[in-house]
Amino acid sequence: MKAALVGADGALLHEARRATGRERGPEAVVESILTFAADLRAYGEEHFGESAVAAGVAVPGIVDADKGIAVYAANLGWRDVPMRQLLGERLGGVPVALGHDVRTGGLAEGRIGAGKGADRFLFIPLGTGIAGAIGIAGAIEEGAHGYAGEIGHIVIRPDGPDCGCGQRGCLETLASASAVSRAWAAASGAPDADAADCAKAVESGDPKAIEVWQNAVDALAAGLVTALTLLDPRTLIIGGGLAEAGETLFTPLRAAVEERVTFQKLPHIVPAALGDTAGCLGAGLLAWDLLSTEVSA
Repeated sequence: MKAALVGADGALLHEARRATGRERGPEAVVESILTFAADLRAYGEEHFGESAVAAGVAVPGIVDADKGIAVYAANLGWRDVPMRQLLGERLGGVPVALGHDVRTGGLAEGRIGAGKGADRFLFIPLGTGIAGAIGIAGAIEEGAHGYAGEIGHIVIRPDGPDCGCGQRGCLETLASASAVSRAWAAASGAPDADAADCAKAVESGDPKAIEVWQNAVDALAAGLVTALTLLDPRTLIIGGGLAEAGETLFTPLRAAVEERVTFQKLPHIVPAALGDTAGCLGAGLLAWDLLSTEVSA
């Protein structure tokens, strides 16, 4: 868990981290979140002389932001947690905003990170899977049912690997950090090898690594061109573990996207700027948005 006290201008005033402790079960995880939030508020009162005026929390899985409910998270094992209500009660009745972790991270990247100033952007973190957040005029488009931006489940190769979603050849089975790790472990014969090891081997000129890497880049470029065709973003922000490879990823990726576009306009393809603090900074922005909405109402 990552948490922060965030100023009205988006400034990071204080940051803290704690283990989620998911091995203790979903109820214990929820209690850990509530305790962490209360401790953070107490820190603010002690060190800044005033209490936080609103709170934001970003969680993985399926989220009903309007109702403030964390609907489902496979990794955490919870279902239908009334997160907004529970946090509001623990924090003495301050307004609470609830958001989806990737969309909330995308909000921060778009407003104060790599997409700052772009009216249309797409944020894509490449991690265990591949998600996406569609930024339009300073806000994140959630879609009619809260599922917008799931670019990882665009089918790139219909005869490709099985995906947990039930389809075959989804982008995340081919170009996520997990997918590169699996492919490189098989190609190198080292079962513990991961995507970072593959990137290092690419940099040293290993032909097997270059083939694995290029296959992932080609799949990613195909998925991105589909996204460009639908959304026409001005800036494309790539984050997550795979983006840590820097230009080892971005140089061939920009070339592969450019090679595939026909009538589409090329966006700026840039690395994410906020790293793994994006989610908690975005949660702070959600909280400030909540206050500004209340004031305007």
